[in-house]
Amino acid sequence: VQLQASGGGLVQAGESLRLSCEGAERPLGNYAVGWFRQAPGKEREGVGCISTNPRNTYYSESVEGRFTISRDLDKNTIYLQMNSLKPEDTAVYYCAASSGVILSSIRQKDAYYYWGQGTQVTVSS
Repeated sequence: VQLQASGGGLVQAGESLRLSCEGAERPLGNYAVGWFRQAPGKEREGVGCISTNPRNTYYSESVEGRFTISRDLDKNTIYLQMNSLKPEDTAVYYCAASSGVILSSIRQKDAYYYWGQGTQVTVSS
């Protein structure tokens, strides 16, 4: 499956952004989809993920309560709604997908085979 991430931009602290991860060729409903981010000089870290069962959605502690993952299967798109953004949320955000991901591995970037190109999110203070 090909992934296209979009929606990044420059916002001020406290504002919101919604990122989109659009899938092509295959229905994203058949895949676990994860959102990851990488800030300059840091390793890529998990932000949140959603399994093929949308009730199984997980978030990192740093974004819990501020970020929400949802999906629109008609549009074959997974969203990352980011509220109350902080300067430390500044990073390139990536979406990734893979099939056959077991729940115990769903937060791990190594569990994902397909990756989008990334979209820059910059939060100014």
